[in-house]
Order: sequence, then C-alpha cells, then structure tokens
Amino acid sequence: MYFCAQFFNTKDINQKKGEKLIATQVTNSGPRRPLPNNNKKKEAAHRINQYITAPIVRVVGENFEPKICSLKEALDLADQFELDLVEISPQANPPVCKIMDYQKFLYEQKKKQKEIKQKSAKIVIKEIRLGPQTDDHDFEFKCNHAIRFLKEGCKVKVDVFFKGRSIVYKDQGELILLKFAQAVEEYGKPEQMPKLEGKRMIIVINPKK
Repeated sequence: MYFCAQFFNTKDINQKKGEKLIATQVTNSGPRRPLPNNNKKKEAAHRINQYITAPIVRVVGENFEPKICSLKEALDLADQFELDLVEISPQANPPVCKIMDYQKFLYEQKKKQKEIKQKSAKIVIKEIRLGPQTDDHDFEFKCNHAIRFLKEGCKVKVDVFFKGRSIVYKDQGELILLKFAQAVEEYGKPEQMPKLEGKRMIIVINPKK
C-alpha cells in the first residue's frame, strides 16, 4: 500500500509540474512583434506597362506622332513595337508616357551617371622634368615613368627647365617635348603644343580613355 501511494503521489507531482509548464508557455505566448522586413524592394523610378494607373495618357515615341488615348490603346501600341510603355511625366495632364526599351533606357542612364562621376573625379597630375641636354637613357627612363602614370589615368606635366643662359636652347627644349609626346602617344595625347612659361617650357599630356 505504501508503495502504491508513493507511486501515485509521484505521478501527481509530475502531472502538476507538466500542467505548470504548459500554463507558463501559454502565458508567455502573447502576440509577437512583426519581424522587420529587410527585403523591401526599392521603389521604381518610373511606372511602366501594367503599373501605370492613369486611364488617359499622352503617348510619345520615335516612330509616330504624339497623341492622347486610353491606357489600353497605349499599351496595345507598345505591344505592337514590342517595347515598354513608360510614364515619364506623371504630373502632366494627362500624364505623358513614352514607348521605349526600358532596360536599354536604364542602362544608358547608368552609363551617363558613371561618365559624369568619372569626369567629376579628382584629376591627379604627375610632373616630369627634363633638361635641354637630356641624354637618351634618361629620356627613355622618364618616358617609361610617364607611360605608367598615363595607364593609371593621371595627367603628365612634362617640363624642360632652362638654367641661366641655357634659355638660348629653347628651340631644342621644344623638340625634346615633342619627341616625348610622340614616344608616349599610344597612351596619352597632348593638350596643346609646348609653351614657354618663364624659364620652363611645358607640355601637358592627357591619358587616353
């Protein structure tokens, strides 16, 4: 009897523990916060095709006269050319839509932005100095430096410095600079002919794109 009582008491205790655990789980299972959505798509720059909402639009394009028509007619027209209908002026009345290859349009826009960014980037100018009597070995050594700079996208400013009375050799200095520009012409193009500034004759070579 004692053994049976002990067995049932143990069973009751375990059952109560289980009920308590379930109750705790139920109590803690309140409403959860929605998980943040980190995969939100970036809003498109233009409405295209079926995403255009205006019932009447002004259609423009390269191969036909602009006209005002229903959205359905405009979409059918775009289908005929196997192109996209793109809303380019949503604030106009009626909104203006252009028939075009939208993927090509996006590619060209991206290309233009890249070109603008490249043009606005800081231009690095490397300087190389020669003398009116520069020997062939030194000339070739400095040409190789200039080629490396031009490959890196830098401008190269080459000057011949005339010390004292050596200014009388300015014609020779001009010839050296023209010879230098010719030696690196595969990688760069001169901005202008050599010019004399004080005791220095200068030529600036731009990298080829």
